[in-house]
Amino acid sequence: MTPVELSRTVLRAVRRAVDEGELRVAVPERVLVTAPGPGGCGDYATNVALRLAGPAGQPPRRVAEILRLHLVEADGVADVVVTGPGFLNFSLDDGTASGALVEEILRRGPRHGFADGPSGDVVQLHCPREVRAVVVMDAVARLLRSQGALVRAGCEGPPEPAWAEVLGTRVDAHGRPGAPAPLDVTVRPVPAPADPCPLGRDAARWALLHPAAHDRPRITDEHLAQREANPLFRVRYAHARTRAATRNAADLGFSAQPGPLPDSEGAHALVAALGDHPRTLAAAAAHRAPDRLARHLVNVADAVLPLLPAVLPRGAEKPSAAHRARLALAEAAGAVLAGGLTLLGIDAPEHI
Repeated sequence: MTPVELSRTVLRAVRRAVDEGELRVAVPERVLVTAPGPGGCGDYATNVALRLAGPAGQPPRRVAEILRLHLVEADGVADVVVTGPGFLNFSLDDGTASGALVEEILRRGPRHGFADGPSGDVVQLHCPREVRAVVVMDAVARLLRSQGALVRAGCEGPPEPAWAEVLGTRVDAHGRPGAPAPLDVTVRPVPAPADPCPLGRDAARWALLHPAAHDRPRITDEHLAQREANPLFRVRYAHARTRAATRNAADLGFSAQPGPLPDSEGAHALVAALGDHPRTLAAAAAHRAPDRLARHLVNVADAVLPLLPAVLPRGAEKPSAAHRARLALAEAAGAVLAGGLTLLGIDAPEHI
């Protein structure tokens, strides 16, 4: 069962509870399932009971228990546990959760976590005529579009040509804003202390986007350093290594095949980070905070790099199902890194 299938299973449970008169609420259009948070358990979790408790006029744990009874016998679900104030935690059958997640990511590729279609939201973004504000607005627009929103980005004055030519920004209009949109948002981060263009597109955008909007960015050559201490290098290097793993596996005559993964803390950490990717994209878009995505990509890179040496057979070892599953996990991480870097306007290299 993939996260998308589990989300649909939860929605069906909500509809059954409503049809049987156990809950009096409007059935939501979608339910988000993510990796369990602190205090959670199992493979996936959802906060849908907390969302429905207010409209239902019942305590969240009572709503969760109602839904649990409709979910415990669903195909592909081994167990459902209610934790905290009313989180539903799912364990999937036969330990297939990680394989299903990897399969889903490989199917969606770099668009994993993107909305399936238009959300109906129309957003007008505004920003002052300042380089960091324009770059952050550009990234926010990309994130909102990934979640199905229709976005128009405007700047108070005409941007410098280098902001588009070097930094790859897009501004739809400048000057006084026109008629307000249903969602009217001003993007106003702490300004950059220096011109970032000499760093080049990738390093400059990272320098401006990785810090939170209220933090002062550092415009220094540290973002160009090809060493582990540079988080941008780690993210781009991790992506290049996953691509190299695919090429090297092809030379050895095998390819990726999602499946059960060897029980290791490292693999579980990477699966959890990948499972959290859709929630991270949604939160980064909702809070106009591309820094959340940047930090998430660092977490994914730091989780995949230690696992890559075990992807390929060693010596006379023959490729096994475990190698194919690890390669599939590495390729899934590469897809998430590529998609995330693209949303930040940064290149995802095949070679470093």
